[in-house]
Amino acid sequence: MARVVRGFLALEAAAFLAAAGVHSGLVLRGHEHARAATAETVIGVVLAAGLLASVLAPRWSRAVGLGAQGFALLGTCVGLLTIAIGVGPRTAPDLLFHGRIVAVLVAGLVWLRLRPAGGPQGATP
Repeated sequence: MARVVRGFLALEAAAFLAAAGVHSGLVLRGHEHARAATAETVIGVVLAAGLLASVLAPRWSRAVGLGAQGFALLGTCVGLLTIAIGVGPRTAPDLLFHGRIVAVLVAGLVWLRLRPAGGPQGATP
């Protein structure tokens, strides 16, 4: 279980940190948005911290994964709300990113939620 959790967390953290790089102008010019970059950085760091925690404490991988991905999904929903009300960036790449990352976050949460807690599965490194 821990390996799958780490896979989800690594993919999600990389996606959010890449999006933060785009919105900060480090990766791509013309799509700068300071508030989006800040939010994506915070979410990416939380996911990366979850990844580190799952490496250091494999027995806690399920709980850490649920918490970090739940936080990321909540933050992403706030981002979608800002897009809907016209505060956040409204480009096609932003909408595509949000749609895909929501799908990945939901898949990770569902996968973790359907797995039994504890036992040997939770301790697998």
